Amino acid sequence: YIEACGIAPSAVIGSLGAGVGLWESAKVRFSHTGKVQVLTGTHSHGQGHETTFSQLVADKLGIPYDDIEVIHGDTEKTPVGMGTYGSRSLAVGGEALVKACDKIIDKGKKIAAHLLEASEADIEFRDGNFTVAGTDRSKSMGEIVFEAYVPHNIPQGLVEPGMEEGAFFDPPNFTYPAGTYVCEVEIDPETGVVRIERMIAADDFGNVINPMIVEGQVHGGLAQGIGQALTESAVYDEAGQLLTGSYMDYCMPRADDVPNFEVHTAAGTACTANSMGVKGCGEAGAIGSPPAVINAITNAIGKRVEMPATPQKIWQALRQAAE
Repeated sequence: YIEACGIAPSAVIGSLGAGVGLWESAKVRFSHTGKVQVLTGTHSHGQGHETTFSQLVADKLGIPYDDIEVIHGDTEKTPVGMGTYGSRSLAVGGEALVKACDKIIDKGKKIAAHLLEASEADIEFRDGNFTVAGTDRSKSMGEIVFEAYVPHNIPQGLVEPGMEEGAFFDPPNFTYPAGTYVCEVEIDPETGVVRIERMIAADDFGNVINPMIVEGQVHGGLAQGIGQALTESAVYDEAGQLLTGSYMDYCMPRADDVPNFEVHTAAGTACTANSMGVKGCGEAGAIGSPPAVINAITNAIGKRVEMPATPQKIWQALRQAAE
């Protein structure tokens, strides 16, 4: 598969008639003690944004991970955002966060240049420290943040007091993750029951910020795709009454319906649509797994069946093939 995600360049959707742009926003706010609040327009419902965004800011600003609080979902506090969908939170929302961090660093360089009696052009930032190039004279991010809240120690008009910056990001292009999924099944010819023996997912997500979270995203998509391929459907009776309207009747996969997944994401090609080189990963597992499962069943019985490939459908296909 290959997917266009990281939705979306506003110019593209605007040309298709959309009434809104699909940019994203973020803010980074230091307290005078050096603690950081990250406010993001995207929101998490289990994807691990808090962890990934904290890693991103900790690495970018050279501050302890535990000093960062991610705030999302509270529209009274957070900047306006366009939401979480289309595998866009890191590729679009994360890039807005990077740009906000860049503004923090630029402001810090102005303050550091004054404190270190150097030209702003000579100030380098690395590993949480502002250093005069070619010397050992430096100030930590914490020291710079503290001074930012003491405006009378800074020349009037150099910077505004405080250390808080926000940014927007409108992606120039989609991200294009791609992958190959392989499924091995065993089918009982007497009952039509399918057992998935192996499921292998190999994806190119570009640069991966947190491999464990990405693997978790793929695991969830694989389970969802297996359910779509084998069990899940909206069933109606002849009168149009929904028969699968509750979890007692709607057949979702259980733990014993899925195998141990083999997920490979290491060999990625960096994306050029954002500075992190990341690609969307949220939907990949659910894209690649249904066709992999159905193709494995087709290869096993020599006949294609419609999803969901229930034991009844497979048993009927086997009987028809034997006639």
